[in-house]
Amino acid sequence: MPESRAVACDVAVVGSYNQDFVWRTDHFPVPGETRLGRFSTGPGGKGFNQAVAAARQGAKVIFIGALGRDAIGQGAAALAHAEGIDARWQWCEDQPSGNAAIVLDAAGQNLIVVGSGANLALSPAHVEAQRAAIDAARVVLTQHEVAPDATGRALALAREAGRITVHNPAPPLADEDGSLLPLVDVLTPNETEFTHLLARCAGVAMDAGALGVMADDALHALARRLGVPTVVITLGAAGAFVSHADPARWGDARAAYRVPAARVQPRDTTGAGDAFSGSLAAALAQRGEAPFATAITHATRVAGLATESPGAADAMPTREALRERFG
Repeated sequence: MPESRAVACDVAVVGSYNQDFVWRTDHFPVPGETRLGRFSTGPGGKGFNQAVAAARQGAKVIFIGALGRDAIGQGAAALAHAEGIDARWQWCEDQPSGNAAIVLDAAGQNLIVVGSGANLALSPAHVEAQRAAIDAARVVLTQHEVAPDATGRALALAREAGRITVHNPAPPLADEDGSLLPLVDVLTPNETEFTHLLARCAGVAMDAGALGVMADDALHALARRLGVPTVVITLGAAGAFVSHADPARWGDARAAYRVPAARVQPRDTTGAGDAFSGSLAAALAQRGEAPFATAITHATRVAGLATESPGAADAMPTREALRERFG
């Protein structure tokens, strides 16, 4: 197991790499139907998307993940280097690199099937070997596309080191038990992920479609049921909702509030959630004394701008593009 190299770091991301295979068609096919489409391929995976999003916002990023010894893996390693990301790979001899099949319709909506491959082989031992890298980070960001034990070890190491932990609970876990939540400072679910957590961890059944129009005090009360100091629910075109535990507001004047979505022309929503979580981690690492709301506004703009470009990791906007668009 390669030993960790201690370096200065803004964000350490522990997560997945997937090669995305994308088909674009005017309308989603119904079962049994064949439709003509246009094909492309590019880098993705929730963890890698988030790492690229953070790096393109000027953060120094370490990425901890797993690859198969195949052409996809070699390409991923080269791409991480080109993005300036310090990648700490676990190379798997008996697993392919992760991959995903993505179908996009004319409105930019997506259907996704993921073949996890090496991502589910990421071991707690490999994460443990990167302890010094996690210790050096200001923010540690995780998701659900790698082995749960590896995610748990990363969050535990970050908590031991006193680092900010940001967890994106995506995709929802069928056996979700809430065991990671006590290790999380900031949770970033979308509507579906939030209602899944409520059902599994708090015994509350909710319609995800109702969250966008729910009264703030009611939504805040639901978010507090998860026991995480700060919950940020991404609501697509409705923006984001922030819920803080009263003692931990990160400089915000209010415990609960909404931030509107950026005004954009969506083309491909595939990586929007990852753009949000990655850029939020970068903003928290670089925030200084700015209130949390400033980081959320930044993240909504990055996520919005990401939807105007095709692809996942490739669509993550740079800091310069953000300034040009929003000032």
